[in-house]
Amino acid sequence: MITCKRGRELDAMRVSGRLAGEVLRQVAAAVVPGITTRELDALARQLIDERGGTPSFLGYRGFPAALCVSVNEEVIHGIPGARRILPGDVVGLDVGVLYQGFHGDTATTVLVGVSDPDILRLVDATRRARDAGIAAIRPGVKLGDVSHAVEQVVRLAGCTVVRDFVGHGIGRQLHEDPQIPNYGSPGRGPVLKVGMTLCIEPMVNLGRPDVSVLRDGWTVVTQDGRPSAHFEHTVAVSASGAEILTAV
Repeated sequence: MITCKRGRELDAMRVSGRLAGEVLRQVAAAVVPGITTRELDALARQLIDERGGTPSFLGYRGFPAALCVSVNEEVIHGIPGARRILPGDVVGLDVGVLYQGFHGDTATTVLVGVSDPDILRLVDATRRARDAGIAAIRPGVKLGDVSHAVEQVVRLAGCTVVRDFVGHGIGRQLHEDPQIPNYGSPGRGPVLKVGMTLCIEPMVNLGRPDVSVLRDGWTVVTQDGRPSAHFEHTVAVSASGAEILTAV
């Protein structure tokens, strides 16, 4: 069931979204050669705790960290560990914050000294695809219009959308209805209404769209070993369009 938030509920989501955005920005600034993904997770935990929040991901279905760190061919859900960030890495960061009963969820991709034009094209296309999806949001449009807007940007850039994982609703639960594919046809799906809160998060590959899950049960990787990128905002449907809750 798709729920619409009103009044204090939406105010609480504005706070959780802002906190998630602040944490992501500071963790992204710490991505430098030599730092371990475990150290990035520790920083995320510290920043969330300092703000009075709770990590949305830690313990969620058994996930062992507060931060997902996905490097190069890893698409999403990378588990932090001893891996050190190296020059040339493509680093996806995804964080969620629970505050006063509501979640905020946001992601970005950080390039560590990358100059490869294909990777730059991938990351630029993924960011623009997220923004195109958000720009398509307004009351009365169908969810398929949002999905189509995302897919068109990716396709025109010569990249591919991951189809096995999608965006989602969010609120009191980290994952709520509706599911939001990053591909689709205009004029299909649920009608957007004021107060819906959604996570728009294209996951985009430089090569083929096919992905697999590693033996750890979490880390999603491209089957062809080529890089992937991921950007995400939590947004609320407003009378005038989309209010980005995780922007800082």
